[in-house]
Amino acid sequence: MDSFELNKIAGGLIGAVLLAMVIGKVSGMVVHPVPPAKPVFAAVEEAAAPAAAGGAAPAALEPVSPLLAQANAANGQAAFNKKCATCHTANQGGANKVGPNLFGVVAGKKAHLDNFTYSKALTEKGGNWEYEDMNAFIAKPAAFIKGTKMAFAGVGSVQERADIIAWLRTQHPSPPPLPQ
Repeated sequence: MDSFELNKIAGGLIGAVLLAMVIGKVSGMVVHPVPPAKPVFAAVEEAAAPAAAGGAAPAALEPVSPLLAQANAANGQAAFNKKCATCHTANQGGANKVGPNLFGVVAGKKAHLDNFTYSKALTEKGGNWEYEDMNAFIAKPAAFIKGTKMAFAGVGSVQERADIIAWLRTQHPSPPPLPQ
């Protein structure tokens, strides 16, 4: 390679850098960006604070217990496979995935497996997974147990939650009785 080729390469690189600088300067003259007076995230938090402080109360979660007697376990299995099976198994002796195996979870203690590392928030919650606890957790895990590791938005439909819980109830060595 002779010096003429090297000069062409160096000229091309210098020309590209100069072109980028000129484009930056011209675009800065054409568009005048104005920074917001307040940080956007702070404004969003302030806008949400009045509603939480005393404005509209959050909507109460519809109870699932009245729906469990007529819940469709087959629909629940389909919903579980679609929304939950990515992170959970529910068969007896099934492996843990990102989330624990859920076999026997209905009416079982929270943080029920010894071979799974639960979040501190869930282990401190204590108690058993009663039907309404499962309903609240499946609806919005982060709202029911603040600090949970479960990164799932939740299931909005109470009927779908009832179906999932009815199917999980069948995945139990001796299914607990339905609520009265």
